[in-house]
Amino acid sequence: MTAQHAPGFIALVNQAKAEINEISITELQQHNQPFVLLDIREDHEWAKGHLPEAMHLGKGIIERDIEQTVPDKKQKIVLYCGGGYRSALSAQTLKNMGYQQVFSLAGGYRQWTEQGLTVEVPV
Repeated sequence: MTAQHAPGFIALVNQAKAEINEISITELQQHNQPFVLLDIREDHEWAKGHLPEAMHLGKGIIERDIEQTVPDKKQKIVLYCGGGYRSALSAQTLKNMGYQQVFSLAGGYRQWTEQGLTVEVPV
């Protein structure tokens, strides 16, 4: 079930999506070049499962910690959240911080799991 989001939030996300790049799950699976996969969801969401090989850096701290986590601003980064909204906002922020290859995963974790793709659950 998809959450009902406030109109102001949707407008902000749509503005961000006009300024960033999104990548589909299919494009991500077919991508051959190295990239950093960042799960920006909340800690309790991460604890329930995440995409294989993802690192966790929640949206609340991404601006503070991204430069230590991914110091190379030319490194390709794919962000995902629950449905692709928060990751679009964070992709816009990282772009504004000088990161040159930032993508938001369209559909996020929700679409990944709806397609029956593998997830990892932290121990």
